[in-house]
Amino acid sequence: MRRSELSSRLHELEHTGLMRRRRQVEGPQGPHRRVDGTDVLAFCSNDYLGLAAHPALAEAVRQALHQFGVGAGASAHICGHTIVHEALEERLARFVDLPRALHFSTGYMANLGVIPSLAGPGDVIFSDRLNHASLIDGARLSRAEVIVYPHRDVEALDLLMYKSAQRSKMVVTDAVFSMDGDLAPLPQLLTLCEHHDAWLVVDDAHGFGVLGQSGGGALSHWGVKSQRLVYIGTMGKAAGVFGAFAAADSDVIEWILQKARTYMFTTASPPILAAALLAALDVIESESWRRSHLTALIERISSGLTGLRWPLLPSSTPIQALVIGDNSEAVSLMESLRRNGLWVPAIRPPTVPTGTARLRISLSAAHSEQDVDRLLTALAQLARRGHPSGKST
Repeated sequence: MRRSELSSRLHELEHTGLMRRRRQVEGPQGPHRRVDGTDVLAFCSNDYLGLAAHPALAEAVRQALHQFGVGAGASAHICGHTIVHEALEERLARFVDLPRALHFSTGYMANLGVIPSLAGPGDVIFSDRLNHASLIDGARLSRAEVIVYPHRDVEALDLLMYKSAQRSKMVVTDAVFSMDGDLAPLPQLLTLCEHHDAWLVVDDAHGFGVLGQSGGGALSHWGVKSQRLVYIGTMGKAAGVFGAFAAADSDVIEWILQKARTYMFTTASPPILAAALLAALDVIESESWRRSHLTALIERISSGLTGLRWPLLPSSTPIQALVIGDNSEAVSLMESLRRNGLWVPAIRPPTVPTGTARLRISLSAAHSEQDVDRLLTALAQLARRGHPSGKST
C-alpha cells in the first residue's frame, strides 16, 4: 500500500464502523476495572476462572523471580529451557492426559509452528470456516492446499475428504469457537480422521481449564483420545497467565520441537511465567467451585438474554454472543453500555462475518450474580428503547 492511500483507508474504516481503539486499563485483572479514567464492570476478559490476579500465582512469581530472574536469555534450543519449563511441560501432559507436551510463548505462535511442522506442499488441510486467525495463518504458512468446510458440518467435511487425493490430510478446528461460543463436534471429527488417515489438530484456547473433568479441556469433555490428535491449549485465558502448549504422542511432539520455527527461533518464555502456570494448574484442580460458579453464571445470563430483540447465539461456554447485525449499531450499543459503567466489546468484521456484528459477553468466575444481573438490566432497558442511538426499530 502506498503512503498516500493510508489516510483514505483509515477514513474508510472510521466511516464503516470498523476502527478499533485501545483502552487504557488500570489495576489488576478482574471484573471491576478502571478504564480510561472511569470505573467499569467489565465483561470482556478471557480470564474465565478469575486466576489472573490470584495470590497463589503472584506468590509463585515472587519465588521464581528470586530463583531465576526475569528473562530466559535465549531460545529453548540454546539455554532458555529451564527446569521450571521442563516441570511445566510434564505437568501439562498429565493434566490433559497426553504423552508429552511442548510449551510455546503464545497460542498464535503454537498454531503457526505446529501446523507447518505436520503439513506442507502436496498435503491438504481442511479448516472450519469459523476457525481463529492463527489456525488460518498456520495453514497458509504450511503451503499445503487449504479447503475450508462449512462450520461444524461433518457430512460436508466427509465428502470433501473423500474427494481429496492428497497423500497426507489434516483437519484443523477450534474446540470452542471464540466469537460464537459453540463447540466443535470432536468425536465425529476424530472418527472422520481415523477413517481418512488424517491428523486432527484441535485449538482449545477457550476450553482449557473450563471444560472437562477438573478443567482438563475439550478432549476430556468429549472423552476422546487418539494418536492422531494434536492438542493445543492456551495459558493466557482460563489459566490466567500467558503462553500456550501443544500436546500429543511423544514422537509427534519431538518432531514439532525439531521443526516448529516459532519454537526454534524465538527467545523462550520467562521462567517466572512457567512457575505461575504451575501454580495455576494447582488452583484449577483444587478450586473446582470456580467452574461450578461459572456454569451457574452461564445459565443465568443465557436465560436472561433470551427474548431480547437481538438474537443470542446458543452457547454453553463463558462466551455469550449477542448478534446486533449492523456495525455502527453494535458500536453505539457498546458505548451506551459504557455510559452505564459496563464494558462489553463490540466485535465487527473481519473478526466475524459481514452483517453479524455483535456484543461478545465474556463471563468469569470472578463475576457475581449481581454483576450479571446489572448487565441484564441494562441490556433489557436498551432493548426497550429501540436503537441505542435513539432511533426506533
